[in-house]
Amino acid sequence: MDFRYLGNSGLKISEITYGNWLTHGSQVENEQAVRSVRAALDAGITTFDTADVYANTAAETVLGGALAGERRESVEIFTKVYFPTGPKGPNDTGLSRKHIMESIEGSLRRLRTDHVDLYQAHRYDYETPLEETMQAFADLVRQGKVLYVGVSEWTADQLKAGHALAKDLGFQLISNQPQYSMLWRVIEEKVVPTSEELGISQIVWSPVAQGILTGKYKPGEQPPAGSRATDEKGGADMISRFMSDETLTGVQKLAPIAQDLGLTMAQLAVAWVLQNKNVASAIIGASRPEQVTDNVKASGVKLDEETMRRIDDAIGGLAQRDPEQTKSPEHRLT
Repeated sequence: MDFRYLGNSGLKISEITYGNWLTHGSQVENEQAVRSVRAALDAGITTFDTADVYANTAAETVLGGALAGERRESVEIFTKVYFPTGPKGPNDTGLSRKHIMESIEGSLRRLRTDHVDLYQAHRYDYETPLEETMQAFADLVRQGKVLYVGVSEWTADQLKAGHALAKDLGFQLISNQPQYSMLWRVIEEKVVPTSEELGISQIVWSPVAQGILTGKYKPGEQPPAGSRATDEKGGADMISRFMSDETLTGVQKLAPIAQDLGLTMAQLAVAWVLQNKNVASAIIGASRPEQVTDNVKASGVKLDEETMRRIDDAIGGLAQRDPEQTKSPEHRLT
């Protein structure tokens, strides 16, 4: 496993992060989830990403149990705040001081720890003054409950404003967590250049485009039974944007490229996002331990210019690149 610095900080994280969105507490039984976490640890992954909203807090509970007994200093635990949890009352959502301060206590309890290594604003909150949000984060840093602060799916302008306020308040904004893959490249035009200027890294989610880039979905065929495209708990909705025959046909052209490199298509997809120097880590999910063992092999893979060109020739024209697709809900969900 290779490690990279996260933003302009001294924190090193594994370039493959284990994430439990759509799996722990939802799609996967707890015993299988724990086995997947153990496989991640055995493979050298030290960085684990979750959020309070995943399975309405259950994912944090499962991860906390799975990591119980591990030396706390040897792992990096990331979680997030913004989306509604619990009974979803008027103050159970957003980035108000009240919600942030109450949410961190719940997350720490469920994760069985007295601090998180990275606390992330899961989206931008248009309805709360940014000064209020950043002050709450600053206070948590000073209390020692949060070591570093990051965000998720913020635009370039939002990153600039948040970074400036954080600096004024005496802490750093060091990361952004956007969706990024061969098929979803909306951060490349604005978010990445701005982040490089500010010393912010990307921790990217969905590097295999919800499983599309594994090649298991074939044009003109029904999705495999039990796959994310058949999941009615949310997975099918997320993957639907990539399920056109045109996209699936393009993805199949990646198979010989991966074969030439001795990689699976999933490994190629994860390795591709890691070629971007602004990406500190790629988040992988797993419903089975074998998926973790397979995907971590993307760590340390270097793709030459010819390979990158072949990938662009195969599916580059199918990718979404519109920077305006980086956005948060206009109004907080209640």
